[in-house]
Amino acid sequence: MKRPLRVCLFALLGVPGLLRMSHAQPAAGELPAVAPRPISCASRALKQDCRGEDFDYFVSGNPAAPRPARTRFGIVLMGGGGSVDAAYRALAEHAALGHIVVLGATADHSFDPDDGELGPLFLGPWGPTLSCQTFIFHSRAAAFDARVIAALRHADGVFLEGGDQSNYVRYWKGTPVQAALNNLANRGAPIGGNSAGLAILGHFSYTAMDGGSLESKVALADPLGPAVTLEDDFLHLPGLENVITDTHFSTRSRLGRLIVFIARLDRGPPARQVYGIGVDQQTAVLIEADGTGHIIVGSKGSAWIVNLDGAKVVLTPVQPFSAVSVRIDQMAPYSVLRMRNGLVERPASVNRVGIDAGAAVAEEPLRSMMMRDRAPPGED
Repeated sequence: MKRPLRVCLFALLGVPGLLRMSHAQPAAGELPAVAPRPISCASRALKQDCRGEDFDYFVSGNPAAPRPARTRFGIVLMGGGGSVDAAYRALAEHAALGHIVVLGATADHSFDPDDGELGPLFLGPWGPTLSCQTFIFHSRAAAFDARVIAALRHADGVFLEGGDQSNYVRYWKGTPVQAALNNLANRGAPIGGNSAGLAILGHFSYTAMDGGSLESKVALADPLGPAVTLEDDFLHLPGLENVITDTHFSTRSRLGRLIVFIARLDRGPPARQVYGIGVDQQTAVLIEADGTGHIIVGSKGSAWIVNLDGAKVVLTPVQPFSAVSVRIDQMAPYSVLRMRNGLVERPASVNRVGIDAGAAVAEEPLRSMMMRDRAPPGED
């Protein structure tokens, strides 16, 4: 889901030049201003904000400035539903305040000037970085564009925006963008994602390829059904080899579906011992190069580590899901996650939950996190 920022707040942060972008209502009898049409992207170098057939482009700073000497690897997992400023700052610092590339995607050719909103912030309160380039993909063809690939190869850090993760898989899998993202992490540059951008960072991911957002009760009712769309050969980031991530975790009752995802993935021979990381809204987890993870200061929720840990699971076609004794560790700001095995040191809580023929067997708040009656209007 896209990060909801309000331009009027930028001025309070001290970002210059953004007051003029506020969307004030015209006075009575006054015609509303017409937004200028974005220029077309040139066929060669990208030097200013522009709109193209395959992608839109936004730039802040100087992408040609010399790169910093060294970056530090790290992964930022942001749960969606709002920003965690310290998480963006952590990404910028791990990128040695160098060059950031932001990637997003839409399923159509709409142009939204607010898609460039992260650039001034990476050059301001989240940095200051040398540059921030944003590419909003409209097609798979953009993943083969030499200008996009050159920006990624020159990047010191990458951030994946929210939206619809199925677009990322459709546009990037099997392309130079997929290879560039994996190479970026392997050379020690940080990578982060928010909401849909987080959903694809694990070695395993829920792709939403059926066009919907899977509810826990649907996954629990038919765990082997077509709505459970999983990917295991997309991004391969150090530290996330056995991990599937999920977003908006408590608010959208996604514990039930994450348990199903793990049970499905763990069936492969040999046993993969997959575990899940569910991140709440307005919450971020930082995974360091040493294989530890912690909740970033300023987060408003928790992260939840879901591990079968010997649980008895029943997966049968066209039958509801059942499981006994699934382990749930709740992370607090003082907790440390060991990425190698998914163990949490100093957890806020440790619980065992069950599912009986698709129905949650757990105390609150975990029961509510496993099932809900319906999604509220306007949720995306």
